[in-house]
Amino acid sequence: MHKIVIMGAGRMGSLIRRLAEAARDEAGEPVFEVVAQIGFDLTELEGAPAADALIDFSNVATFEAVAAYVRRCGCALVSGTTGYSEAQMAELRALGEGAPVLWSGNYSLGVAALRHLVAQATRELPAFDVEIVETHHNQKADAPSGTAKMLLDEVVGAHEAAGDGVYAPVYGRSGMCGARDAREVGVHALRGGTVAGVHEVHFFGPSEELTLTHRAESREIFVHGALAATQKLIGRDPGFYTFDQIMFG
Repeated sequence: MHKIVIMGAGRMGSLIRRLAEAARDEAGEPVFEVVAQIGFDLTELEGAPAADALIDFSNVATFEAVAAYVRRCGCALVSGTTGYSEAQMAELRALGEGAPVLWSGNYSLGVAALRHLVAQATRELPAFDVEIVETHHNQKADAPSGTAKMLLDEVVGAHEAAGDGVYAPVYGRSGMCGARDAREVGVHALRGGTVAGVHEVHFFGPSEELTLTHRAESREIFVHGALAATQKLIGRDPGFYTFDQIMFG
């Protein structure tokens, strides 16, 4: 049985705990034991028992406490927290020198497939204009979403690999912004209601449009992916891993 600590006691943290405690292996035995769940009092993490993995889908305010726990215990870290600064991402990668660390802006298998398809479409439609639109519930704190940034990376990376020049994001448009630059990628964030997450990547060409869409009906898809990744990450050598490396490598 894998011992885990859950960072966050809100909606996502509570869902992670519920599904982790319900998980069973082929023999019907529990897969996880939750040894601690940390809410607003981050000092509780200082005294939390050592675990095999820490699962963090909270927010950027918990970063230092999470990093300190991983350094102390050397446990695996499965992080789905978005909105980190470049400095925090650099520190997150550095944690991989002493522990197996996985960070992803999205833990859905469907989104993983979407990323692959976006890269393929970019390669095959190099002259098409690309626009990314993401929609989330009205309580989401960061914009654009981590998933939208990952999709943007696929577009920019595919163009760079093909030698198409430098492509840059444009986050929303307003005023007299002029004609669209051929090497810009529009990124737009919509917020409202209780939407779990919708991501659309539009490819606009002469007289035709291709749209790739992923629609999340429940946050459970992210938790199932994170728990599956946790099982695969535990016991790995120290390193900073991607979701693809852990799930498909």
